[in-house]
Amino acid sequence: MSARHLALLSSLVILGGLGLASCQQTVPENGRSGAAGEFPSPYRPVSEAGDTQFSNEAARDEAGEAQFVMDWAGIKLGTTVADIGAGEGYYTIRLAERVGPKGRVLAQDINRGALDRLGERVTREQLDNVAIKEGAVDDPRLPENSFDRIFMIHMYHEVDEPYAFLWRLRPALAKGGEVIVVDRDRATDQHGIPPKLLFCEFAAVGYRLTGFSEELKLGGYIARFSLSGPQPAPAEIKTCGTPPQK
Repeated sequence: MSARHLALLSSLVILGGLGLASCQQTVPENGRSGAAGEFPSPYRPVSEAGDTQFSNEAARDEAGEAQFVMDWAGIKLGTTVADIGAGEGYYTIRLAERVGPKGRVLAQDINRGALDRLGERVTREQLDNVAIKEGAVDDPRLPENSFDRIFMIHMYHEVDEPYAFLWRLRPALAKGGEVIVVDRDRATDQHGIPPKLLFCEFAAVGYRLTGFSEELKLGGYIARFSLSGPQPAPAEIKTCGTPPQK
């Protein structure tokens, strides 16, 4: 096991022991978490959190969804992946098999119940290369310099604080790491996000689009981002879209 993998697992043990009390955040009257106040507020509505199972696993496997996404993202033996918004673990389980014993998968979600059920599945299937971490709405809470790929599958449209979230996601990428987003070209309050808006929000926080495809058999699109330039100060981030009419 590499030094980076050992450091990652050590970080996860420490982070996992902080307890639920550390995950609580003060929410002011404007509805935003106190930890996001220094970042711009998005000009878009956000979808309500949906079912943690996007669709049944058999249908997704028959369509070859995970196989296509993992191939497209360059997932191979030894890759270290964070599965953000892991839910019941459809991708987590398949990623664990793909990366093998020398790879690592961190399943992250803000839904404690989904994580508990995924934890039971990980234990039942004896997946020693999977760890589980609870995140926050404005902070994925990932260890720094740890991941070759970060997956955000059918969940980005539910992120209330995209600028704070993406800004705090940046340090988690290892050198040459990429963020992989799968979503649908729909309004953001209809469980999707138009690609143009997705590209703008990532660019605003210092990411560069490096790949895009609409070939997914279950519909939607897939996009790949890498880091571009230095991390901007929160006050330098420009909000995408048009301000709502008052």
